[in-house]
Amino acid sequence: MFYTGLGKVWRRSARSGTARDTHSGREWSTVVVPDEKRGIDAARERVLAGEAIRAGARSQIIASWQRCALLGLETSVLPDLPEQEVDVEGRLMHAAAPVLDWLGNQLIAEPVSIILTDARARVLRRTAGSSALHSHLDRVHLAPGLPFSEQVAGTNGIGTTLQDRRPRLVVGNEHFADRLHAFACAGTPIRNPLSGEVEGILDLTCFRDDVNSRMLPLVQRAGAAIQQRLLEDAGRREQELLDAFLCAARTNGVSAAAGRTQPGTARTDEVVGLRDLVTLQARAGELLASPEAAPVRVPLEHGRVAILRCRPVTGASGERGVAVLASLEGSPREHSIDVTPPAASASEALTIRVGEGLAAPQRSRAAHPGTGEGGRPAAAAAPSGGTAGSDERLLLIGEPGIGRVALLARQRLELLYEASISIGTTLDVPRTAHELADTAVPRFADFAAVDLPESVLRGDEPAPGRGMPVDLRRVTLSGVRTDSHLYPVGRHIRFAPYAPQARCLTTLEPVLEQDLSNAPGWIAQDVERTEQILDEGITSMYCVPLQARGVVLGVVTLYRVQERGAFAEDDLSLVADLVRRAAVCIDNARRYTREHTVALALQRSLLPRDLPQQCAVDVAHRYLPAQTRVSGDWYDVIPLSGARVALVVGDVVGHGVHAAATMGLLRTAVHNFSALDLPTEELLSQLDDLVVRLSRGDQPGETVQGEGIVGATCLYAVYDPTDGVCTMARAGHPPPALVLPDGSVELMDLPPGPPLGLGGFPFETVDVQLPEGSQLVLYTDGLVEDRRRDVDSGLGRLRDTLTGTGRSPDEICDRVLTSLLPDHTTDDVALLVARTHTLDARHIARWDLPCDPAMVSTVRAAVLDQLDQWGLADLGFSTELVVSELVTNAIRYGGEPIQVRLLRDRTLVCEVSDGSNTSPRLRRARSTDEGGRGLFLVAQLADHWGTRYAARGKVIWTEQPLPAAA
Repeated sequence: MFYTGLGKVWRRSARSGTARDTHSGREWSTVVVPDEKRGIDAARERVLAGEAIRAGARSQIIASWQRCALLGLETSVLPDLPEQEVDVEGRLMHAAAPVLDWLGNQLIAEPVSIILTDARARVLRRTAGSSALHSHLDRVHLAPGLPFSEQVAGTNGIGTTLQDRRPRLVVGNEHFADRLHAFACAGTPIRNPLSGEVEGILDLTCFRDDVNSRMLPLVQRAGAAIQQRLLEDAGRREQELLDAFLCAARTNGVSAAAGRTQPGTARTDEVVGLRDLVTLQARAGELLASPEAAPVRVPLEHGRVAILRCRPVTGASGERGVAVLASLEGSPREHSIDVTPPAASASEALTIRVGEGLAAPQRSRAAHPGTGEGGRPAAAAAPSGGTAGSDERLLLIGEPGIGRVALLARQRLELLYEASISIGTTLDVPRTAHELADTAVPRFADFAAVDLPESVLRGDEPAPGRGMPVDLRRVTLSGVRTDSHLYPVGRHIRFAPYAPQARCLTTLEPVLEQDLSNAPGWIAQDVERTEQILDEGITSMYCVPLQARGVVLGVVTLYRVQERGAFAEDDLSLVADLVRRAAVCIDNARRYTREHTVALALQRSLLPRDLPQQCAVDVAHRYLPAQTRVSGDWYDVIPLSGARVALVVGDVVGHGVHAAATMGLLRTAVHNFSALDLPTEELLSQLDDLVVRLSRGDQPGETVQGEGIVGATCLYAVYDPTDGVCTMARAGHPPPALVLPDGSVELMDLPPGPPLGLGGFPFETVDVQLPEGSQLVLYTDGLVEDRRRDVDSGLGRLRDTLTGTGRSPDEICDRVLTSLLPDHTTDDVALLVARTHTLDARHIARWDLPCDPAMVSTVRAAVLDQLDQWGLADLGFSTELVVSELVTNAIRYGGEPIQVRLLRDRTLVCEVSDGSNTSPRLRRARSTDEGGRGLFLVAQLADHWGTRYAARGKVIWTEQPLPAAA
């Protein structure tokens, strides 16, 4: 029998206070909800006071209390409504009667009442239970003919189940009305299996002390049995419609269905093929869902057209239905449409069942063409030999609107397919939200809004589970028109505790408001605005939480206008699937946004914020990150000894945080190598060796899997303002551009050099004499190369853009970026423009000295005179000691040629060069040592000092700050 799964009922034990399964003999505790009377009462009082709470009771109960508070219900009053007329002979009662009788027999000795209501929560039948329980139920007006909806009785097992459209258990003080606190109720909705609409509520009610953990599963199984009975009744009615049609067909000369055309009886091009048959059946399903009086023309292959007509049919028991007939337009009567599936023969036909979870196709006798079980529309197929000469053949038959399920299923698949290819095309949160809204409008809703918290838009991790803030920002709003009064895009919205969106985020369940004019929580959000929305004709709302991977991302709100009709219960699964897919895409975009933001923040923190002060070049720079990813582009300006300056531009292969971190390592390494005053080619060699080591694992030769550095490119240039010479070398990097003072542009022909990370290859340098006022342009490949153009084309555009005079470095940067870059860059771009200066000859002093100790006093006097001419007499004492010590060491330990050079730049630079490659070392002299203190004195008197090597010999240099007056 259909109710054989309902045998698990309880037998209470007076001694143990336990319940026993009558089938398995297992016992279980009768505890469902602990008695927390004061805590639950306090929570309800806070709700009545208008407070927004998230604890103290179950979230579903809190949401129900909030609805009751908005309706103005009182806990101490239970309205005494008059008895209403109910349909006790309808389809629901007919289907439920056997199940209720059986269930009543099983629970006849138990203090449990079985209650069945209609779709308006009006009691149809109440059976079983003890006399005491029946007496109490009568006193609270829970009797046949009386309504018990949530709007009337507040939170209760029947009304709350109907409101939420889900099974609900309400125990004791969870009831809103005080007079219901003595009861425990478990309710489940009974849905029409074909339309998905709620037909009624099945409820088990007992005293709260008798509550049992089996109540909710038991009532759900009983509700499922009633739904199965409804499905069987629908199948019986459809069979009656088909029998009535066949009888009328024999009388009126209309064939139920034609068999396959026999050879010689009709031309093969007048037989409908499988593709056309599918088209006809799909269109017939739409007509059956909403019958149209006028014939419908359906284009077919080979330029043919079929005519579909709807004919009324009345069954033996008075059920009214619709038959969809088909014929070819312009065909002679003897040439009719063949709608028999290929598997059928002239002696038998194939029954096609449409719908989920039904039996496999069966072969049926010719006298009983097939129908879809459970009221589904079925392709009626009969053997040849129907009424000869008729030109209309039966496609589908069923009750009006019964094909809505099949139609909605097909539309649902189409919508979900479209969503799968149109949502998540980018890793941008607002764009993904906009794609979701555009997918839903206008095919499913008339307006769609997506509201997200600021944390999700920033890419931050939202709080897991419940507790999401209701202060959101409207990210997108899509609608059939643009003049609605819904909150606009960009508006920060704080939803009231009773608003549907807030309830949705609190319970993490969809909230349906079929009639917005009777939705107090929505109206209370913004009374003036909601009145305007209602005047526009928007009457129905569906709120669905955006939830993915255990976190809540926001809320989606769908609206429909009155002409379209309200949202229905069977829309829930479609909305849930659609939003679930979009939530995953939005979460992917959020995660990417977070990673992109972290990588960009890391990269910007590793790039130079303020370039150091120096007088050799005027510098302007720009850095543009890619729109979708972060790379390892960087630039730098590094002051060197002797008033020189190093200009660096580099690019790490790869993207994301790893590339940004690698860029920071390389930039730091360049700073350290530059501080050692390494020659240009040697610096690149050291950098290349570093990249090779970073690309390996812990052991030599072992590559880091997944995040190993593939390589990098770099351009390193050192400009000396004393002679205007720029020494450059590059490692796989694009060549720099030189803008001469006359406005001409030259792409400098430097040896390319291998990219960093290959190891073992030498680098070549080039010395270029730069006229004063020349502008050196260094850049990364993202400026001149992308998917739409090659490098040569990009270099040509760069040359054309740079040509001209009278532009500052900042103006050149802006002009280059505007001219060469599209709106959305796919790669990072680093740009560095340096305009050269030369040091005035009057600020340079040189003395060539023989290797004679007697020259120490002579050069000291010359230095003091030069400082007097420069107005730096205050530095005379310290500079005299520095020069004396350095020259003495050069004469004693070095060799010719010996030269002393003073440079008056931002600092006073003193350089002493000799022909030896031996570098002095700073050491701490012991008290008994006679020497070793000279270099220590030099280090104390100068701000900076160091040694750099030349092609022949070395240079020891010091820097002293200039006096404030100078």
